[in-house]
Amino acid sequence: MEPLRLLVAADMGAVNEEIMRRMESDVRLIPELASHLIASGGKRIRPMLTLGAAKLCGYGGDKHILLAACVEFIHTATLLHDDVVDESERRRGAETANVVWGNQASVLVGDFLFSRAFQLMVQSGSLEVLRILAGASAVIAEGEVLQLMTANDLASGEASYLKVIESKTAALFAAACRVGAVIAGRDQADAEALDAYGRDLGIAFQLVDDALDYAADGASLGKNTGDDFREGKVTLPVLLAHERGDETERAFWKRVIETPDQQQEADFAEALRLMRRHGSLAATLDRARRYGQAAKDALGRFTPGPTRDALAEAVDFAIARAV
Repeated sequence: MEPLRLLVAADMGAVNEEIMRRMESDVRLIPELASHLIASGGKRIRPMLTLGAAKLCGYGGDKHILLAACVEFIHTATLLHDDVVDESERRRGAETANVVWGNQASVLVGDFLFSRAFQLMVQSGSLEVLRILAGASAVIAEGEVLQLMTANDLASGEASYLKVIESKTAALFAAACRVGAVIAGRDQADAEALDAYGRDLGIAFQLVDDALDYAADGASLGKNTGDDFREGKVTLPVLLAHERGDETERAFWKRVIETPDQQQEADFAEALRLMRRHGSLAATLDRARRYGQAAKDALGRFTPGPTRDALAEAVDFAIARAV
């Protein structure tokens, strides 16, 4: 991400100032809890994409600062809610807000951040921007509910899994990029190209994340390795290993995923062995590379230069995390 980070560094400084200002509240717990997550070392990928997309489209105003902050607030609010639903204990190497302050505070501060995000959307003065970001927020919520409905259900299949990650992750990536074209006054084709770039990048990013849960050390992943497995999450590495396994192996996956409370100490090592045997991690990463290439291809209609190159290299970063 370094080329994009350097390219938007000045604007990102303004975004961070806007974020800190908008977190202010007389209710002390709100800035305290929100700061715990926002200041905990996140890469700020989504707001950087908004800034990069606006720059690629030649935007010369200052509304991209508000929208980048808006995107980060939406993302942070969903993380707070996610951690409550998933009963997560660590994020970015630190204790989650729900562990420190409890579930009720995490949900309510998440709601506060969503409210701040909508204030920023309105302040942009664009109904189209409001439509895009409000729509993305609704899709993210739908993805959360779908994931809840299909939790621990191997029969839900790959189509449901892809629908979840398209909704929970890719929708905000796509919206973050699309609004850059909208505020710059670019045509529908440019807006759709940036939407496609963000969407395919978001899918690739999540596919890599899901593979890393089985292949990375906890420090680099920012959470405990194997968390998805212990929660019985149905991700592509699991689905592929289950699909390619024999009857005994499928029985193993049914037990550990559909009834995770019955997992035994040696089960995670066995899951890794089966994934390696059937190449499900490699296949997941190969799928991520294909989505990554599609994201790069979507940038082809834009003028070559440092900004387009930096956005393309953001795709390389998303994939290279698995190396």
